[in-house]
Amino acid sequence: MKLQRHAFGSVVKILFLCMVVGGAFFLSACNPVVNFFAFHPDSTYQLATDALPADTKEVFFDASDGVRIQALLLDNAASKSITVYFHGNAGNIYHRVADLQRLRQLGTSVLAVSYRGYAKSAGSPSETGIYQDAKAAFDYATGTLGYPPSRVFIFGRSIGSTAATDLAQGRDIAGLILVSPLSSAKDQANAMGLGFAEGLTGNAFNNVEKIKRIKAPLFIIHGTRDNIIPIRMGRAVHAAALGEKFFAEIDGAGHNDLSSRYARQYWDAIRSFLAKVSAKN
Repeated sequence: MKLQRHAFGSVVKILFLCMVVGGAFFLSACNPVVNFFAFHPDSTYQLATDALPADTKEVFFDASDGVRIQALLLDNAASKSITVYFHGNAGNIYHRVADLQRLRQLGTSVLAVSYRGYAKSAGSPSETGIYQDAKAAFDYATGTLGYPPSRVFIFGRSIGSTAATDLAQGRDIAGLILVSPLSSAKDQANAMGLGFAEGLTGNAFNNVEKIKRIKAPLFIIHGTRDNIIPIRMGRAVHAAALGEKFFAEIDGAGHNDLSSRYARQYWDAIRSFLAKVSAKN
């Protein structure tokens, strides 16, 4: 099931509409419109609690603005680390259960976040909102679950890379894993051949700027044939990072088939990074 929709094509088209219509009122209204087109939440597809895999449970916590957030906690009793996972912009966390199980099998517990408006989380998604959700998840992992930051990996895929990078800034975590990350909304506008709209994207989803403030080891995975978020964006994020960093190109892979068609290369690369970083701690 291909859930990773290309949100940013819709975003820049809406920004163009704002530019054409003009006027302060319409420009001020663009942010909620952009959020509407940037996120494609599904709150209808859900798994019953007793249908979840063994050692997997639903947990809930509140973001700083009071929005109730759902997450799936996949426990790995043999591991001393946890990976906080941020998914892409479509579907919901239940669609990722198979991937979450694979991640747990690599030797880490997993806390997989459902952004506001997705699955059983309250509210409506926005760029600012998913950053608040990410912070609440980290506080849950380190506070309620008791993991020290040095044992926490942060993992973001596609638009989830923006939540992961925003959260990881300045933190002494175990590592940051980004899969198919965008560099910024402005770059995405250019990638779509809509450079006229880049001035209207502001500083939205600016991974390239934020990655400079990452202290932890960074690992980026990108497919060479990604037609949704081109690999040059992942390379730009990697180039901007100032600390220890690694980059894995998966030849021939696109945006939606990394963990399935190219499963061996994908999961082996993540396994290697987790083991390499964990060995230092």
